[in-house]
Amino acid sequence: MKIKKLLAAALSLSLVFGMAFSAAACGKTGNSSENPADKQTDTGTEGATDDANAGGDKATSLDFVKKMGNGINLGNTMEAYGARDKGTELAVKLYETSWGQPETTKEMIQGMKKAGFDTIRIPVAWTNAMNYEKGDYKIGDAYLDRVGQLIEWAIEADMYVIVNDHWDGGWWGMFGSATQETRDTAMKMYTEMWTQIADKYKDYDEHLIFESANEELGRSLNDNSNKLASDSGALTETECYETTNKINQTFVDIVRASGGNNAERYLLIAGFNTNIADTCNDKFVMPTDTAEGKLMVSVHYYDPWSYCGSDNQSDWGIKSEYEAMNRELAKLTKFTDKGIGVIIGEYGALPTSDGELKKNTMAYFTNFIDNCDKYNLCPVLWDRSDFYSKKDLKIADSELAAFFAEHTREKEAAKDEAEMLAEIDARMAKAIEDAPKEREAETIDPNEAEPIAWIMWNGGNMSYSVGDKYNPSDCSNGIEASDVKIDGAGTYTVGLDFTKTDGGKASSVTFSALAIAYGEDLYPGYTIDIKEILLNGEPYELTSKPYTASDDKHCTRVNLINEWVGDLPEDAHCIDGDLTDASPVIIDKTTFVNVETLQITFDYVAPAN
Repeated sequence: MKIKKLLAAALSLSLVFGMAFSAAACGKTGNSSENPADKQTDTGTEGATDDANAGGDKATSLDFVKKMGNGINLGNTMEAYGARDKGTELAVKLYETSWGQPETTKEMIQGMKKAGFDTIRIPVAWTNAMNYEKGDYKIGDAYLDRVGQLIEWAIEADMYVIVNDHWDGGWWGMFGSATQETRDTAMKMYTEMWTQIADKYKDYDEHLIFESANEELGRSLNDNSNKLASDSGALTETECYETTNKINQTFVDIVRASGGNNAERYLLIAGFNTNIADTCNDKFVMPTDTAEGKLMVSVHYYDPWSYCGSDNQSDWGIKSEYEAMNRELAKLTKFTDKGIGVIIGEYGALPTSDGELKKNTMAYFTNFIDNCDKYNLCPVLWDRSDFYSKKDLKIADSELAAFFAEHTREKEAAKDEAEMLAEIDARMAKAIEDAPKEREAETIDPNEAEPIAWIMWNGGNMSYSVGDKYNPSDCSNGIEASDVKIDGAGTYTVGLDFTKTDGGKASSVTFSALAIAYGEDLYPGYTIDIKEILLNGEPYELTSKPYTASDDKHCTRVNLINEWVGDLPEDAHCIDGDLTDASPVIIDKTTFVNVETLQITFDYVAPAN
């Protein structure tokens, strides 16, 4: 989870997304290493098929993932980034607790194990103790020792441990700099960082797993929020994939060369944006490896973000939502069918901002974990004391506590696999059969509904009012929005200005939509007809035909880019009535970059009599 999700959530909620998405912006050649032809075995999405499917004696990372059971994140803790404001010389505790979490104790980790979690993921911001802005890549010993202590406590509790480099202040955007020197510095920094991490922990056994990154390998390589990457955004989509592949290969090469148990350690390779669809793209290539069958792939799942990560959607569980989850998680068979283990390093339907579980949280978790059991995925719950109470050392909600207690590695292993899979298939089928086709509409008082038009935005580490409820307070620092009140049919103009943000622009776009709050309530049947889009003051030509629809039966919207939509919704309509070429993606994200200003002029058209 990225800074937008983390900080907003820590102060009362908000790629990642991602996205994911991840949903705070997720921004992103070739192989490294010497000649690998004679000694390396391809464990990527090409070449692993024969051994994995042969059913022979060769172990695969898929077998290892089964032993990892279900997991939990130590969220907002060691990845709580504070070096930009606090410097790099403070006591480790001051960083560890800076995002609202208590200092971790051995008893807390033991309680996680007792609650039913066999794996713990420890996100880390290593640059809290690295003065890299001055060219010093040495990680402070106290920081390394503290992470080592957490690793030891987890292993003592018989847990597997995942350690990564998380968002970490956004330094990853240096890879997308327009300056080659800055890109080279980023790779040197990454190499120096992992050389130290791998050496420090090389003697731990297979319970320790290194993860190459978090959500940053992907479009966040174009993130310009870090002052050393103010000119970031130079990578095309293809170059983001190529750079992601190069970083992952570098990671594997560093760890394997570091000695000790690292020669055979299981390694977790961050997917592109940790987004399932993006990672299943053939442009994403798993690294080659000297150790056979020891690579796994990491993705995240927070779909739909309006339910999982914000208060915009309080309920989940209509047929299309079950089907969307099942369809998306099934894509991961691209890896599992080849013996490549998949870890969903973050997932969750986070509680509301007042700490309450959302409606149908149990249904969401049940269907999600059923999918994970069906496809042999290791799910790792995102938690910042959202579910597991670090004070009481248990999961606070009794129903959820019982659920996770029944899904331990030990209890899962004791089940007959064929019977378990049959039960899962039956339960998933019944869930869809029993699910309502549409969600019961929320009652809206027309006298209190204010129809405001605005641009939802997520991308380039920027966010503005994402979700069907108009929320201008959900705004990254410095964004100026030109929202407008709708008073019937007519022509309107809305806009976003990023020039006063830290980076002066949004480097990329992950999701965006033109929306009208309460449009369906006050102006049913109206159509949004986009007349002009100005990107940085210049006209932008749409790549596909837009359509008007509503996700929640209240907010009317036109998606500019929404890659999570499969088929067009049933209520989709457009000005000429022809939806043949209509799409939820009407802009090209590879050209919609370095956005300083965005302005949209549209006609709001009443239905014909």
